[in-house]
Amino acid sequence: MRQRSQLIAWKVAGRVSDRQTSADEVVRETGWVFNNVTGDHLTLADFVATGDDEVPVFLEAFGLRNPENQHQTMIEIGSGIGRMTAAFTREFDRVIAADLDIGFLERCYETVSRFGRVDHLRTLEVADGRSLMLDDDSVDFAFSYLTMQHCSQGDALALAREAARVTRSGGRIALNFRGPSRIDLLLLPLGVIARFAFRLPRIGEWLSQRRSITRLAWQVSRISPSQVLAALGASIDGVTIWSDGPVDDLQGAFRRGRFEGINENHWWITAIIV
Repeated sequence: MRQRSQLIAWKVAGRVSDRQTSADEVVRETGWVFNNVTGDHLTLADFVATGDDEVPVFLEAFGLRNPENQHQTMIEIGSGIGRMTAAFTREFDRVIAADLDIGFLERCYETVSRFGRVDHLRTLEVADGRSLMLDDDSVDFAFSYLTMQHCSQGDALALAREAARVTRSGGRIALNFRGPSRIDLLLLPLGVIARFAFRLPRIGEWLSQRRSITRLAWQVSRISPSQVLAALGASIDGVTIWSDGPVDDLQGAFRRGRFEGINENHWWITAIIV
């Protein structure tokens, strides 16, 4: 079966990650990790520290940090090599780290072993990029950050529906998306070209170690709040749309939340599962 183009950059990066000797080497030498600086001096500890800072900020801003978390199960959709996962394992009783590539998940396990509570961790491969192999009502909280924009629109909306499906009634979701902007007229076509280059033998693996090119290859889709609300339908209540500025295409009975520091092109949805 021919692999869908939007998955190519992830799979190549996962293969490269799997061959490197340690997660420290992954952080220093690959271009696809999501930190703002790359270079020989960086370590996995530096990388994880950014997640340690962000996890409590997001949970508190969304009103989701409370003592009950210590007895609950969450899923992180798009865990990568565990930048935020380590902090989540200290906040929750059980954390299911879900990602497209098994290479990422192996590094995630290494990261949590060093910096988190590995006894709280389970990993889950999302082999098709859109389905979570979990039973209905499996978790209390579903979270995703900097992942949906790298999926096709259909896959991103499918993952949003899956997040709602696996979350128990009364549980919560917090999902991050990137909305449309003018620069997409340039970014999205360039992303298509970059993903084609990732298919080329040897060249794709070299590109995966170039941060700017890889992040361009991961620019796949843009999704508006109304699309997500339509996909989730009556499965959610108590909806809040969070941004650091105006978000287009907002209609319906839900709250608006302002969160300073969110990328101007990004937005979040938090909601309670019915």
